[in-house]
This record gives sequence, structure tokens and C-alpha cells, in this order.
Amino acid sequence: MKHLFTAMALAALCALPTLASFSSGNTAYTKRVNTALLEEPKPLAKPLAHVGYARKLSVDEVKGAWVLVREGKNKGWVFSGNLAEQKPEEIKGADGLPLEASKTSASIAARPLAPAASDYADRRGYSNAREDIVWLEKHADAIKEAQVRAYQEEHKKGEYQ
Repeated sequence: MKHLFTAMALAALCALPTLASFSSGNTAYTKRVNTALLEEPKPLAKPLAHVGYARKLSVDEVKGAWVLVREGKNKGWVFSGNLAEQKPEEIKGADGLPLEASKTSASIAARPLAPAASDYADRRGYSNAREDIVWLEKHADAIKEAQVRAYQEEHKKGEYQ
């Protein structure tokens, strides 16, 4: 039961975007690795272009939770929860390595938890932490993107508001 509550709480937090206040003439930055610029302000609208992480966009118009943005010749609508007012910093892991899988090696990705880290967890009473993470990842992997979108649409979360 504890794991189910933790997973549900994590899912709820991820579904709640922080909506910034954008205005025409200002700039915005993408917060996702791949942000689609949509033809109209609707979640299932046709993507006109895609932009990468932390890209600077010009704001042309704001319509509710949707923002019409432009980057060069590309223009389209983006849900404001996928944008930031300040440029996000490059994301790096605790060891300074990029989190993007394409920038890591198989040996780095497959390395086990260091014995010193396991010993520390045991001393601090967190010996089940690794099993909890494995459980959480297993259950999170079982949830398909289509299920998440259906949930968001049904409960009017994220870009389905």
C-alpha cells in the first residue's frame, strides 16, 4: 500500500505543471527534450515543427494556457506547462555525467550501486531504498504513454485543461 501511495503521489506531482505567465513580445524557453510546435492550441493538433531542450522562443500570442511561439521560420502553439520564463540549465546527474542516454556508455549505464553507497544506506536505515526504486521503476515502466494521456484528458490535467 505504501508503494501504491508513493507511485500515485509521484504521478500527481508530475501531472501538475507550473504555469508561468507569458506575454506577447517576451521570450520563453522549452523545458522538454522534444517540444512540438502545434498547428492549433489543442493537445492532439498536428505538429508543425519540433524544437529541442532549453531553446529560446519568441512569444507571439497567449490564449489561456497555450502560447503561440516562434523560433526562426518555425511557429506553433505550445502548452505553457512545457515552457519556462528563464533558460533551464543543462541537466546533469550527481556524478556530473549528462542524463541523456545518448551521451553515456553502456558500461556507465549498467554499473551497480557502489558498495560504499549500499553501506551508507544500511547505516542510515535506508537499506530498502534500492528495492523501493526498483519497484517504482518497474511499475512506472508498466504505464504506457497512451494511458497517461487518457488520464490527463479525462481529469483535465496538463495540456488538457
